Amino acid sequence: MALNPELLEILACPQCKGELEYREVEASLLCHACNLCYRIEDDIPVMLIDEATPIGA
Repeated sequence: MALNPELLEILACPQCKGELEYREVEASLLCHACNLCYRIEDDIPVMLIDEATPIGA
């Protein structure tokens, strides 16, 4: 199931407050400014900086 489009509009990177790229297949949100990937579990974004993984890791 995809994330609600209204939720995607208001989500921002918790570190830089920048825009996020939604990757439905990978179930993740990417912040290109911070090079961080936030996972989505059971349709709930895990927006904790400590839980994010570097892009490419």
